[in-house]
Amino acid sequence: MKRNIKHLIEKMTLEEKASLCSGLNFWELKGIARLGIPSIFVTDGPHGLRKQQQSADHLGLNDSVPATCFPSAVGLASTWNRSLIEKVGTALGEECQAENVAILLGPGANIKRSPLCGRNFEYFSEDPYLSSELAASHITGVQSEGVGTSLKHFAVNNQEHRRMSVDAIVDERTLREIYLASFENTVKKAQPWTVMCSYNKVNGTYASENKTLLTDILKDEWGFEGFVVSDWGAVNERAKGVEAGLDLEMPSSNGIGDKKIIEAVKSGKLSEHTLDRTVEKLLNIIFMAVDNKKENAVYDKEEHHHLAREVARESMVLLKNEDQILPLKKEGNIAIIGEFAVRPRYQGGGSSHIKPTKLDNIFDEIEKSASNANLLFSQGYDLKTDLIDDKLLEEAKDAAARSDVAILFVGLPDRYESEGYDREHLRIPDNHRILIEAVSNVQPNLVVVLSNGAPIEMPWLGKVKGLLEGYLGGQALGGAIADLLFGIESPSGKLAETFPKELRHNPSYLNFPGEGDKVEYKEGIFVGYRYYDAKAIEPLFPFGYGLSYTSFDYSNLKIEKSEMDDTETVQVTVTVKNTGEVVGKEIVQLYVRDVEGTVIRPEKELKGFEKVDLQPGEEKDVTFILDKRAFAYYNVDIHDWHVESGLFEVLVGKSSAEIILRGSIKVNSTVTIKKSVHRNTTIGDLIADPILSPIVQETLTRANEGGPFANMSEDSDSFEMFQAMMKFMPLRAMVAFNPDKFTEDMLNALLMQLNEVLDNVQEEVAL
Repeated sequence: MKRNIKHLIEKMTLEEKASLCSGLNFWELKGIARLGIPSIFVTDGPHGLRKQQQSADHLGLNDSVPATCFPSAVGLASTWNRSLIEKVGTALGEECQAENVAILLGPGANIKRSPLCGRNFEYFSEDPYLSSELAASHITGVQSEGVGTSLKHFAVNNQEHRRMSVDAIVDERTLREIYLASFENTVKKAQPWTVMCSYNKVNGTYASENKTLLTDILKDEWGFEGFVVSDWGAVNERAKGVEAGLDLEMPSSNGIGDKKIIEAVKSGKLSEHTLDRTVEKLLNIIFMAVDNKKENAVYDKEEHHHLAREVARESMVLLKNEDQILPLKKEGNIAIIGEFAVRPRYQGGGSSHIKPTKLDNIFDEIEKSASNANLLFSQGYDLKTDLIDDKLLEEAKDAAARSDVAILFVGLPDRYESEGYDREHLRIPDNHRILIEAVSNVQPNLVVVLSNGAPIEMPWLGKVKGLLEGYLGGQALGGAIADLLFGIESPSGKLAETFPKELRHNPSYLNFPGEGDKVEYKEGIFVGYRYYDAKAIEPLFPFGYGLSYTSFDYSNLKIEKSEMDDTETVQVTVTVKNTGEVVGKEIVQLYVRDVEGTVIRPEKELKGFEKVDLQPGEEKDVTFILDKRAFAYYNVDIHDWHVESGLFEVLVGKSSAEIILRGSIKVNSTVTIKKSVHRNTTIGDLIADPILSPIVQETLTRANEGGPFANMSEDSDSFEMFQAMMKFMPLRAMVAFNPDKFTEDMLNALLMQLNEVLDNVQEEVAL
């Protein structure tokens, strides 16, 4: 239905306009009955709907309506499967329609700067390209059902410690290439209805009143069309927030925020035109939700559970398979050890906590899949404590010793990771670790299944033959685990984050979570695999890593052209073949490396990926399209993305550490960055310029006559020192060393001459 929003705003009083800028209560927006403006309902749920009717809270403490609990974002990202994540989004949209929810608060696209962040299970990746692609697929799916999303938490929200007050200090290039890039492509590609600002400050200004972020970049530069909502309780000064681009304050401030807006408009501190713009954005989304509401909407709970099982299967990552211990035979004696097997940890804690429509029991699902086997269960440990229970330990050893194979279910209990606080280490509980060590002493055929939302250290890795990273697999994790353990499906997940051998290897180790209310991102652009590559530190498991029950060969890398301008695109194809004996899915990863650049850049960066499904013996061509952004870095001098002309390598492989094929392409920049020469330009930089070098060399010869370096020969002991000094000497120093031969006037004349030459060259290039 078409509405004249501007005409509607003209009918409003100042008080009514201000009233729309904050919530009615914890989950509902305000309406204005006399103008036919309805109230709409928003709720949490990046991986499932968490709709609360009464006793509303933002931390998952109170009950909510039953909904399908899909794997958390850490698992969704490990699928590397855009279409599957879009299906999850569509299912979430259907459930929102059935529950009359207009906007789902998610997904979270924050970068995993440190594995200690307590909310990492709710974020996709350490890599901004992967994160943005998957977030866009999620949003596309949800919004295809006429339900809005809220991309969060914008921006630089990478820790829970002091999250409501901490000031994240990050340089412009790092901000653009890593932390904002995770949001940028998502916004441009999927246009979420809303974006949620974070609690923290960014470079000294609260995100809720950061005009650079909310208006200049998000709305004006990226073209975001929806409204910006605060995280719950994130507003600092309400009127400043409106001015900066914060449209909606949540939850209700009981009129306090509204009053501040009214006072600011009346005093002239806030223009009513700015307020009108805010109200217009809110009304556009409110009426979009109304127009897309599906009456009597329902969804198939069983169908969604089956989808959750499919997603859980693809989200799990096979990390080790020594002696091909997996898949297991469906016979003999199998010891099932660990309380997680009967009390599974299937989701994270906090605002995303879902009440599932049903929940698989892992033991029961294994029993169904291996009906001919004799299962021996042992609790192994008490989930409520880290203390070692000797009786449980002995029972576990006995069950393992009497079996052909033992499957241990261990990981991180709920109390180890959650919204609200960060982890302090990467260890699993002592009673889990000791259990692994004890069982391995009596049973060499040992398989470990992990339940955790983030990387852990594994000093026990050498004691196990099989290792399946189950992450937080949602309500259907039991069936998914059984499917993978017994070979009903082949594992196809790959890590969307690096697992370090030790916490101290992580790039943010010395600067997380900061001091007091300040955290400095001193590692810069070297986050995740970018850092491990640069420092040549071998991780426990690299970014993009994951095993399968089949094998894949890569061949025939083709780059359609050998040279291109940065305004063009290039097509890259590679052939992938399933050389094993079972059906499998492979995730083909494409990275780009700047070979000739003068700017500090990572060794390689992910710029493409595809998941391909192959029958035994089948091969397919996988195609990637690379554009300017695949080769560009963020240039802080021009405040834009820029390609340095030169050679780039295109790397295709199975993980960031396993590159199979390499090719190259020359990329030419079509943007000339205007250069100028000044008093502090170094002599070495000028000599390196083929156009300016002859002029400078001639001047140096004249200026050096009779000077301290006039008779310096290559045979001199001081020659190398002299060469180094001259290379990095600013032009002005020539006057100081030999003022009789090179005066200030001569320096100014040289600067004018060099800049005239540069101007002429740059004009010719522009033409």
